[in-house]
Amino acid sequence: MDTLKRINSLLENDITNRPNYPHALITFLKKERILKPRMVIADIGSGTGQSAELFLKEGNLVYGIEPNKEMREAGERLLKAYPNFKSIEATAEYTTLENECVDLIIAGQAFHWYDQEKCKQEFKRILKRNASLSDRQACLPDRQVVLISNNRRTESTPFLQAYEDFTKMFATDYLPVNHKNMDGILNDFFESGYKIKSFLYEQQFDLGGLKSLVQSSSYMPAEGHKDFDFMMSVLKKIFTRFQNQHNLLDKKGEVKLEYDTNIYYGKL
Repeated sequence: MDTLKRINSLLENDITNRPNYPHALITFLKKERILKPRMVIADIGSGTGQSAELFLKEGNLVYGIEPNKEMREAGERLLKAYPNFKSIEATAEYTTLENECVDLIIAGQAFHWYDQEKCKQEFKRILKRNASLSDRQACLPDRQVVLISNNRRTESTPFLQAYEDFTKMFATDYLPVNHKNMDGILNDFFESGYKIKSFLYEQQFDLGGLKSLVQSSSYMPAEGHKDFDFMMSVLKKIFTRFQNQHNLLDKKGEVKLEYDTNIYYGKL
């Protein structure tokens, strides 16, 4: 499979099968008064648009900052029904947005790839300061950033244990990508400290959906790879063994993946 076909295949499967984010995340941000009506939001590394859509559904204006052409265009297709979505070809370190033009910054799975110091300065530049403070306090920033990360559970069910073993068996570049070890990065980024909130997110897949999920992962062998057919045969055996164990009343063959959706939030 050539590079372009691989990218297109990854994107198609990514939009259809990759984990989204639970709406409870939005409910929590509203309760904490981090998310308010008519806020202008910058989604840094907006990718294929899943995170931006949560906020667009709330009526917010969202700038989607994405440097990758294929991912950006995929996001534009997904979000074409939302006139409040503004797609921008730019990077986390240089968003091209005007000074103090956004109320809130969100960033998803790609945060660990950014140049932390450069993007922190860029975030400070584009975030509005809180105009509601008294004149004496007006110089103090109220610049909120929310980082979002989906972490697949690997041990809570026998199926998830088997799926993790399967991933380690066939993945070409899986272990170095670990979203769970972010403490050092976040302590440097949020100089005044940050908070964490977790939500459970679940997905159910039939065999076709599970195959597509595997094919959406860049670290798994692509079609045409020498291990691809064997990998898919092993996946089918795992699915056959564990289907419906999460719900014995469900007659349709499915398995369930569980994620901890973590948000890390604080002020710059």
